[in-house]
Amino acid sequence: MSKVTSKLQVTIPKALAERYGISPGQDVQWLQAGEAIRVVPQGARHTSADKAKRLERFDRATARQRDRQLARPLEAPSDGERGWRREELYGRDGAG
Repeated sequence: MSKVTSKLQVTIPKALAERYGISPGQDVQWLQAGEAIRVVPQGARHTSADKAKRLERFDRATARQRDRQLARPLEAPSDGERGWRREELYGRDGAG
C-alpha cells in the first residue's frame, strides 16, 4: 500500500511498475473509473472496449449464468403442492 505525501505524491509499488513497464520519469495519467482511480502509463492504450466487444462479453456472461442455473434446477414437490402455506410464511394462521 502506498501513502500520499504532503505534496500529494504517490509511490508506485516496484512490482506493479515492473509489470506495467513504468520507469522513473515516465508520465502517467490518472483517470476516473467509477469509484476508483485508474493509473495509465504514457503511451499505453487506454480506450474502452467498443460496443461490439462489450456486447460479446455480456453475451458470454449471460450464457455462463444460464448454464449455472440449468445445472441446478429447482426441485418442485412431486405432489403438486408448494410445500408451504401463506399463513405459515406470515405467522397469521388465518387471522387477517
